[in-house]
Amino acid sequence: MRLHQPSWTRGLPTGLVVAAATLGPIGRRLPAPGTWGSAAGIGYFWLLFGQLGWAGNLLVSALGAYVAVALCGEAELRLNKQDPGEVILDEFVAIPLCFLGWPAIAAVLPTWAVLLAGFGLFRLFDIAKPLGISRLQGLPGGWGVVIDDLAAALAACATLHLGVWIWTLVR
Repeated sequence: MRLHQPSWTRGLPTGLVVAAATLGPIGRRLPAPGTWGSAAGIGYFWLLFGQLGWAGNLLVSALGAYVAVALCGEAELRLNKQDPGEVILDEFVAIPLCFLGWPAIAAVLPTWAVLLAGFGLFRLFDIAKPLGISRLQGLPGGWGVVIDDLAAALAACATLHLGVWIWTLVR
């Protein structure tokens, strides 16, 4: 199966594409832009996903991932860089997947602890890229930019659920 870069972004102005992919000044002006994009993703999760169940989170995340694939891939072309550090829309849209099953996790630990743990685990998996996550970056265009972050978020989610399960056993 061959993955094609979505083409609907080709007619958009460069400034709009780059601004969306970098979350405006967050990706272009702050140090450690991936960390800041992830932090913004926590706010995105809190505002839009907190009341969604598994299905709602997956549906909205899939839509966000598709938009991110298109915009991040187009930004790569316009910036003439492969997976540029300033492009952080991928981290932003991936973060909600860290919290699949939110009610089960939030029932056991304080909200701030769950958000902090999810954020930390996501950054760990996004930076270290274990479990074959690094190979996903080799996919073409925006697919390679975004899918590794989605995998990192799912690994963080699984680890978070495992941690909560262990926490309930030892309490």
